[in-house]
Amino acid sequence: MHVFMVLAADLCARQNIPFVLGHALYMGAIHGGKSKNDKIDSRKIAGLLRGGMLPMAFVYPEKMRAARDLLRRRNHLMRKRAELLAHIQNTAKQYNLPDNLGCISKARQRTNLLERFHDPVVRTSIKANLDIINAHDSVIAELEREIIKNAKHHDPTIYALLKTIPGVGKIIALDLLYEICNISRFPTVQKFSSYCRLVKCVKESNGKKYGSSGKKIGNAHLRWAFGQAAQLFYMRNKRGKILMNRLTARYGKGKALSVLAHKLGRTVYYILTNRKGFDMDKFLTA
Repeated sequence: MHVFMVLAADLCARQNIPFVLGHALYMGAIHGGKSKNDKIDSRKIAGLLRGGMLPMAFVYPEKMRAARDLLRRRNHLMRKRAELLAHIQNTAKQYNLPDNLGCISKARQRTNLLERFHDPVVRTSIKANLDIINAHDSVIAELEREIIKNAKHHDPTIYALLKTIPGVGKIIALDLLYEICNISRFPTVQKFSSYCRLVKCVKESNGKKYGSSGKKIGNAHLRWAFGQAAQLFYMRNKRGKILMNRLTARYGKGKALSVLAHKLGRTVYYILTNRKGFDMDKFLTA
């Protein structure tokens, strides 16, 4: 592997073609042939590069990688915490508690929760969930403080601009900041939307559509962030709710959320490109 990468780099250098180390990973797609050795493989790579068949890879900045990984770990812990809360709610339904538990995501909303379960064995199970949730809360709070401190050090301007969007709080803004990193790596808003999984994949030939594929190509973290932002956008501001009602009447609620998420994605692209805060009037009329 090392030998043919060196040979490919040498061939590219002779022909004045840029070489990226990650391109060697594409060799799996062209391995079929009667003869295969390092020299042949390197020549194939050089030929693909010369023909523009291999795109240039984006190298994420090393100084931001640790903070991005820490943010992803925080989101993983939040999903585990949500599973524990859902288990408590499902257990309450399973044992037909007379009253609905309501929202129990915050510690003050879980006061006297154990007393509502009369079976001691069930209570032990719920107590285990609550103990783990409380442990998660303290760990997650510490992670958030560390991530926000790093975000203000890395790019405080972008972080502040992202938070001007209604529905985008500190966590979603952090997700956008660290997953996008550098908006200039996307030449068009369409490519950015595709990377965020905000557009529908279509298989088409001769004007006919044959379904879709490639739904998992792109950044899943950005898709989650824009999905959450779309829900909070119409829930927490009046004009956003009017827009959502109009989209729902036209497309149905499920598709309306996807349309709103796509609209927010395009807005983020222009906010980061122009370095200007969110403008509700432009957003609604665009």
